[in-house]
Amino acid sequence: MSSPHGTSAHSSSMHPGRSVTSGFLIGVGVAAFIDETVFHQLLHWHHFYDKSTPDIGLVSDGIFHAGGFLAIVVGLFLFADLQRRHALGRTWLTGAAFVGWGAFQLYDGLFQHKVLKLHQIRYHVHLLPYDLAWDLAAALCLLIGAGLLVRARARDRSLPPTRNGRRQ
Repeated sequence: MSSPHGTSAHSSSMHPGRSVTSGFLIGVGVAAFIDETVFHQLLHWHHFYDKSTPDIGLVSDGIFHAGGFLAIVVGLFLFADLQRRHALGRTWLTGAAFVGWGAFQLYDGLFQHKVLKLHQIRYHVHLLPYDLAWDLAAALCLLIGAGLLVRARARDRSLPPTRNGRRQ
């Protein structure tokens, strides 16, 4: 049973920091998974590292995929622990997941594509529409996540502290 504040009704104390860490890792991992699956494997638009042979590109994709999977697994272990303790802040988790997704996508679109030039979204096309769609989607995820985190913080400040000093 959930309270209106996104925590378990039986929660002895919510852990916003752990909820944020879990959500952020899950968001990064899901964004990496979708990037890898859609753009690398299904559409074949690029590899994680395109400055070498196709074989090196496939190896780099495998390493990239393993990193994204690891982020999801660690995030889900934290999530399970929070659920077990009845200490999950759902709004904190959801907001952080959007922030993680948006941060990954913005980092990929700006730093990896433009600064490091590891790869582009697509080759042999005019990039501006693709870059704008990618970066605007990242900004939208960041804004949604930030809005949810601000809402979670405001809700938590309105709750009375428990005996251990944490808010419910």
